[in-house]
Amino acid sequence: MFTLIISAILQLLIDIDVNLFLFLNGTHSPFWDVIFYWVTGKTFWIPFYIGILYLTYLKFGWKTLIVLLFFGLLILIGDRSSVELFKNVFERLRPNHNPMLVGLARYVDGCGGAGQFGFVSSHATNSFALAVFTGLILRSKFRFIVPFMLFWATLVSYSRVYVGVHYPADILGGAMLGAVVAFLVFWLLKLVNQKFKLNLGDL
Repeated sequence: MFTLIISAILQLLIDIDVNLFLFLNGTHSPFWDVIFYWVTGKTFWIPFYIGILYLTYLKFGWKTLIVLLFFGLLILIGDRSSVELFKNVFERLRPNHNPMLVGLARYVDGCGGAGQFGFVSSHATNSFALAVFTGLILRSKFRFIVPFMLFWATLVSYSRVYVGVHYPADILGGAMLGAVVAFLVFWLLKLVNQKFKLNLGDL
């Protein structure tokens, strides 16, 4: 009986997720197709990443090289955990690989997700990991950075629903995972800063 109740609740949540996906994904137009084609791409944001690097340099100077190691660790943990701990475990098909959504969902050409499985979204995980971590290390010098970075991560994550390769639950799960990874790496940075007396300033 208990198992049946849990199964029914899970199915209800899945149905809500799929219906929300179809609603959000259905708001297409030629103009927004072009916009989100670029928003969801990685190379489009290279100048943005350079800007983050510059702000990091303004706060840490040459010690930015140390902080960059933790940025690398952040993306490594976020990317691999989203795949190994979630995608390969839950094996939930992406919308663009779900035969039941053929003719219902819309996909933007050239924006296909890598692989069949989509829970959780690696885009959302990495975006929110970067947003939260950047906010944590720079918030004392740049007060605007936290809301700005969270808006950016939300925009990038939403683009994955728009182009048809992720459900909203994939995005929500990825955002939560990314935030956890960010706090973990930030804690490690503070620990290393204290242990080796790196004098990274106000973290």
